[in-house]
Amino acid sequence: MSKSSGMSNSELPRFLIGSEVGESRKLDNRDMRNISGPYGEEEEEEDEDQSERQIVVGICSMMKKSTSKPMTEILERLCKFEYITVVIFPEEVILGEPVEKWPLCDCLISFHSKGFPLDKAMSYAKLRNPLLINDLNMQYFIQDRREVYRILKEEGIDLPRYAVLNRDPDRPEECNLVESEDHVEVNGEVFHKPFVEKPVSAEDHNVYIYYPTSAGGGSQRLFRKIGSRSSVYSPESTVRKTGSYIYEEFMPTDGTDVKVYTVGPDYAHAEARKSPALDGKVERDSEGKEIRYPVMLTAMEKLVARKVCLAFKQTVCGFDLLRANGHSFVCDVNGFSFVKNSMKYYDDCAKVLGNMVMRELAPQFHIPWSIPMEAEDIPIVPTTSGTMMELRCVIAVIRHGDRTPKQKMKMEVRNALFFELFEKYGGYKSGKLKLKKPKQLQEVLDIARQLLAELVLHNDCEIEEKKSKLEQLKTVLEMESSLNDNQYGHFSGINRKVQLTYLPNGQPKASSEEEDTLKEGPSLLLVLKWGGELTPAGRVQAEELGRAFRCMYPGGQGDYAGFPGCGLLRLHSTYRHDLKIYASDEGRVQMTAAAFAKGLLALEGELTPILVQMVKSANMNGLLDSDSDSLTDCQQRVKARLHEIMQKSKDFNDDDYSKLAPTGSPSLVNSMGIIINPVRTCDQVHTLIKSLTQQICRRLEDPKSADLQLYHSESLELMLQRWSKLERDFRMKNGRYDISKIPDIYDCVKYDTQHNSSLALEDTLELFHLSKALADIIIPQEYGITKAEKLDIASAYCLPLVKKIQLDLQRTHEDEAVNKLHPLYSRGVMSPGRHVRTRLYFTSESHVHSLLNIFRYGGLLNEQKDEQWKQAMDYLSAVTELNYMTQIVIMLYEDNNKDPSSEERFHVELHFSPGVKGCKDEENAPLGFGFRPASSENHEKQTNPGSLEDLSQDEPDRAVLTEPINIQKKSPLVRNRKGGSMEALSESNPSSRGLAYRIFPSSSRQSPEIKPSGLAPTGQFKDPLQVYFDHASEMCPCCQYWSKYGCWQDVRCYFRLYYFYLQRTLMRLRYALFPRFEVV
Repeated sequence: MSKSSGMSNSELPRFLIGSEVGESRKLDNRDMRNISGPYGEEEEEEDEDQSERQIVVGICSMMKKSTSKPMTEILERLCKFEYITVVIFPEEVILGEPVEKWPLCDCLISFHSKGFPLDKAMSYAKLRNPLLINDLNMQYFIQDRREVYRILKEEGIDLPRYAVLNRDPDRPEECNLVESEDHVEVNGEVFHKPFVEKPVSAEDHNVYIYYPTSAGGGSQRLFRKIGSRSSVYSPESTVRKTGSYIYEEFMPTDGTDVKVYTVGPDYAHAEARKSPALDGKVERDSEGKEIRYPVMLTAMEKLVARKVCLAFKQTVCGFDLLRANGHSFVCDVNGFSFVKNSMKYYDDCAKVLGNMVMRELAPQFHIPWSIPMEAEDIPIVPTTSGTMMELRCVIAVIRHGDRTPKQKMKMEVRNALFFELFEKYGGYKSGKLKLKKPKQLQEVLDIARQLLAELVLHNDCEIEEKKSKLEQLKTVLEMESSLNDNQYGHFSGINRKVQLTYLPNGQPKASSEEEDTLKEGPSLLLVLKWGGELTPAGRVQAEELGRAFRCMYPGGQGDYAGFPGCGLLRLHSTYRHDLKIYASDEGRVQMTAAAFAKGLLALEGELTPILVQMVKSANMNGLLDSDSDSLTDCQQRVKARLHEIMQKSKDFNDDDYSKLAPTGSPSLVNSMGIIINPVRTCDQVHTLIKSLTQQICRRLEDPKSADLQLYHSESLELMLQRWSKLERDFRMKNGRYDISKIPDIYDCVKYDTQHNSSLALEDTLELFHLSKALADIIIPQEYGITKAEKLDIASAYCLPLVKKIQLDLQRTHEDEAVNKLHPLYSRGVMSPGRHVRTRLYFTSESHVHSLLNIFRYGGLLNEQKDEQWKQAMDYLSAVTELNYMTQIVIMLYEDNNKDPSSEERFHVELHFSPGVKGCKDEENAPLGFGFRPASSENHEKQTNPGSLEDLSQDEPDRAVLTEPINIQKKSPLVRNRKGGSMEALSESNPSSRGLAYRIFPSSSRQSPEIKPSGLAPTGQFKDPLQVYFDHASEMCPCCQYWSKYGCWQDVRCYFRLYYFYLQRTLMRLRYALFPRFEVV
C-alpha cells in the first residue's frame, strides 16, 4: 500500500485528544498511563534514534469511543511496541475541520458510530492512503441488516431462515405480507410463531419476538440497554405496519447468546451472556457491569469467525452467534467491537494489531523488525528425555477435589408404595433405579411421611425397627431440601440420591443397618446417599491445579498462575487447541471439572455456566461412572476375605502378611506394622469415636456454642449426627466390626482435622493416625488383593476409559477435519495443520485406583528387567493414598526429524501425582521429580541398558541445536527501551551474545534473525531453555518451577513414570486389558 512521503520525526504529531472545551491538548499521563512516545527520552538516545522512523497509528472515531476503557487499555499496550506512536484525532477536528487538516498517520483505525462522518473518513483515507485496519466502505454495508445477511449468505455462513419485507414504493413486489393469528407469510415464506422481527437498519435495536397464542401470545420487545432492562413484554401480538423488516425463525438457545470478537482472521474471543429475550433483566455484577463468561468455540464456529472477519474486511469485528439444535447461526454483525474487562484480550489484541502494523509497514520504512515467533506458535517443547519435540496430545485422568464427608444409609423396603415408584421410573428394566431429580426425591420423602403416619397406630417391635429407618430417611431428605447452596447441598439432585435395587429373594441380614429376621419374597434395597459436596477448598484446589496445568504446554514455564497470555491460552484462542472435558455424573466431580476449566482457560465468573458450556457428561457406557453398590463377584470375594482377615483378634503374622499384601507393597506393609492387631486397633478407634461424640454433645450443651458455625456452614448438630451414625454402625450387634465403615471414619476425621481443627477436640490426631493406617489397607485392597484380582476388578471399572485413551492417542496423529482450519482459510497461521488435543477425564477414586492397577499389573513392562520401570513402580508402591486431585497424565510428542513411518516418530510420557498434600503425616510422603526438563532426574540421566526404549540418541537439555541466530546491530531483539506489562522484545541473556542457538528445526518458516521465545516472569520474550538456565539456582528442587512462585501450592508434584514409543504403548495397553491372550 502506498504511503504519504516527506514526513520527518519533527513533523510527527504527538498524542492529541479532544478536550471538553473544544480545544486540542496533548495527551498526558492522566489520559493514557505508561504511554511513552519518541519524546522525553534521554538526549544521548535521541541523537541515536533521529534516523529511525516511527510508525504513526491514527485513531479516528467519536471521542466516547476513542477514550473508552477498552480502547485505552489496548492503546497503552500498543504503545509498548518500539516503533509505534499513537495519535488520537480530536472529535472537534473530525467534525469541524476539512480532512486536509487532519493529523497525518501511516495506519488508520477508524470506525462508525452514532454521529461519526464516515464519508469524511473515507475521503481522508483516499487522500493520505494509510494502512486501514478496518475497511471503511464495508462499514456502510454493516449498517444495513439486509446487506449483512446477503454477504453472510454468499459466504456460506449459516443464518436463521429469514425473509425481507421492503416497504419501498419503488419495489412493491417485495412488500407482500399476510398476517394470521399464529404465523405471518412474507413474500410467500411462512413463519410460525415464535418468530423475530428486526428493523433493516442495524442502528435500530427495537427487535420484537412474537409468541404463539398457545403460550399466551403477545411479544417481547428488545431495545438497547436502559439501566437493568433490555426488553419488556407486551400483550400486542400484531406485527408492525410501517417500516421495512427482516422476519426470521426464532432459535431456541436455552437463554444464552454468544458474542464473538475477532482480531484478525486468526484470533477470536467468545463470551456468553444471558439472552435479552429471556426476561429482559440485565444480569450485572457488584460493579454494575453486565455478567458475561468466556466460552469455547467449536471448530466450525472458529471457521465462521474467520469468514466473517475476511468477508466484511474488518480486522476488529464483533458478531453474534445463536447456538440452537446442535448448530450455530450468525444473527448479527456489529463491526468494530472490543471485549470489556478482559486483560487477556487487551494483551492479545494489542499484540495482534501491533504485529500486523509492523509486518505491513516496517519493510517500507526500513525499520529493523522481524515477526516474533512465540513458543506457542508451533507447540514444540523439550521433553523430559531432553529431545525437542512437538506436543500433540495431553490426556489426564483426575480425581475430584476436597469434599464434605459422604454419608450413606441402607434399608430393605417391602411396602407397595416403593414398588409402585420403582415401576413408575422403569426400575424393572435393569433391576436398578437411581433417583436424583427433586421431583423424584420429593416422592420418596412423601412415601416416608405417609408410612410414618401409618406406623403411629402400630406397636409391633418389628415395625418400630423400620420406623427408625424411615425417620432417618425423612430427616435426611427434609434436611437436604431445606439447606441452602452454602451448606451440604440443596434439593437439586447434584449432591444426594436414592438408589433402589430389586432383590427377588430379599436381602440376607449381615450388618447393624439391617434387621436380624429374614422374610421370604421380593424386596427393594433402598440406599440413600448424601453429602460428598465439593468444598470451597476443593474448588480452589481444582482452579489452582488448572492454572498450574498450563505449564504442560509451550510457553507455560515459570509462574503458573501469572501471565494470562501464556502458551496454552493463545494456542486455545488461535484455534489449534482441541479441548474436551468429561466428568462423571457426581456433582463433586462435575464441579471439580468446571473449576479446573476455569483455572486452565483463565475464565471468569461462576462455575455453573462453565459446567453447562464446557463439561460433557460421560455417564454412557460406564466411561467414568460406576455403581459401587453393584459389586462384581470378584470384588465381593475380595471384600469377604478382607473382612475375615481384619476380624482376627491377634497380631499379624507372616501368613497374614502373605494373604493381605501378596504384592509386597511398602505402603501396605508399613500400615500393617502400625496396626499390629486389627481388632484391638478397631477397639481403639471405636473408643475414640465415642469420646468424640461425647465431646460434641458437651459442646452442644454449652450456651457459648449455641450459634457455633463450622466449616462450610455445618452445625454442631450435623457434625454430631454423622459421628453418632458411625459409632452405631461401626460395631455391629454381634460385637464384630464392619470394616466397610473404615473409609467413612477416615473420611470424617480427615475432614474435621483439616477444616474444623478450631474445635480442639481431644484425641482427634490419634483417631486420624489409626483410621488412616486402617484405610491405607482397606481402600486399595478393595480393588483386589492379588495381581489377578486387581486386574479383574480394574477391567470391570475402567475398560471403557482405557479404550477411550487408546483411541485418543491413536487418533491424534490422524487427519481430522474437526480439529484443523480449512486449508482455504489457514493463511497467517504458522502451522495450521497442527493442533494439540487435550482430553481431561474427571472421576472418582475407584477409576483412578483401577487405572493405576492396569498400568502396574497389566504387564506393560517387566520391572525385573527394566530399572526405570522398577523405579516408577517403587514410587507408586510408596504412595499410601490417592488423595483429592490425584492425576494420571499421558503426553504424546511428535519428533518431526524422524521418518513418518518410523516407530520413533511418536513418543509417549506417563506422569503421576498423588494429589493434594494431606493435613498430617506428610513427612515421609514421596516427592516427584517434576516433569519439566533439566529436573534432577535428567541431570544424571543415563540410558538404561535394560530399558525397552533406546534413548541413547536423544539430545540433552543443553544440546547445541542447529545453526546460530544472526542478530542485527539495530534489531528490536536487543532493544528494550520500552518496558511495562506488554511483552517487549529482548535478548535472552547478555552473556549469550554470539552463542545463541535455534531451538526449532531449520525447516520451520522463519528468517535467520527470528528468535523463538517463551515468557519470562518479566513479560519479556525469552527462550524457555535459556530461562531455565538463567534461574536454575532459584528452582524448586521438587518440581523445578521458580522457587519465587513455589510448588504447585497444595498439590504434590509429578513423577515421570516412563517414556514409551506410541505403537508399543498401544500394544501394551491392549495386553494390559486382555492379559490372558497373547498379543501378536
